[in-house]
Amino acid sequence: MAVIANTFLTSGAKGNREELSDVVSRITPTDTPLFSSIGKEDSSAIRSEWEIDSLRAPAANAQAEGDQYAYTAITAPTRAGNIQQIFREGWIVSKSQEAVSNAGKVEKAAMAKIKAGIVVRKDIELSLLTPTASKLTDPRNLGGLPTWLTTNVSRGVGGANGGYSVGTGLTVAPTAGTQRAFTKALLDGLLQSCFTSGAMIEDVMCSPYIKTVFTTFMSDSTVATFRYQAEARRKTTAISTVDFYTGSFDTVAIIPNRVMATNATVARNVYALDYSKMAMKTLRPMGDDPDIATNADAKAGMIVTEQTFAVKNEAGLGVVADVFGLTAAS
Repeated sequence: MAVIANTFLTSGAKGNREELSDVVSRITPTDTPLFSSIGKEDSSAIRSEWEIDSLRAPAANAQAEGDQYAYTAITAPTRAGNIQQIFREGWIVSKSQEAVSNAGKVEKAAMAKIKAGIVVRKDIELSLLTPTASKLTDPRNLGGLPTWLTTNVSRGVGGANGGYSVGTGLTVAPTAGTQRAFTKALLDGLLQSCFTSGAMIEDVMCSPYIKTVFTTFMSDSTVATFRYQAEARRKTTAISTVDFYTGSFDTVAIIPNRVMATNATVARNVYALDYSKMAMKTLRPMGDDPDIATNADAKAGMIVTEQTFAVKNEAGLGVVADVFGLTAAS
């Protein structure tokens, strides 16, 4: 019988020598700030739905004494939805490899399961940040955050909104505009737009490069200089970064997201976020599929989950799109 494709054999292992240290450093970052910060809800259908309601605009309201009541027509809320996407990551390890003494145990099935779970979480994070429109045909796709935002947006020349289509029940990918440098003026404009729309922004999420650009805002003439007292005979620290920004409307945390450094498509957006306006809706929780039969002298596993992304009200969020997010020119 043939060996099943991609079975990890002892001949391919790198950590079986006895002189290797049992401490193995994994440098792959595991943080998923967007996925980890939003709420988690259950779902019972391939298409998960929710309602979006809004208040009317403020108006003059002075009534005559003894006047007969007039009643305002109730506007039905908008029904919105997103599509459940299947995420998975698998592994297969020969039983010989399981049996040998292995430095660090990285090439064991138990560790492979942990790594698969980490990888799937990062894949979900990437899907939330990618401007992929929702799609109901197989393979199904959830609509990422960029495809929902239409109210508080700043785009480069030629850029256009996507948004949720009530007619199709799907989101539409935005059109990319000409890239430009991220500036304090762009950030201030976004926060003003969000405030006017009623948003309560908590964090500004960006690529690691954009975080370094944000640090340069300290030299802006409108930014107050901060100083710390250096005590005699004590060690001092040179501070060259900023983690919070207090503008005219909000104090927000600046959150760099490593996943946004994956490619130029996800790095080109800077998001203003209120996590209460978003949630993950789960049809199948993340777990190890118990029904795998390998029919081989090996241990196999598959981490599988089925989830989608709910944007409860996109007017409570915002984006500065089409900025250079990887370097000063990309």
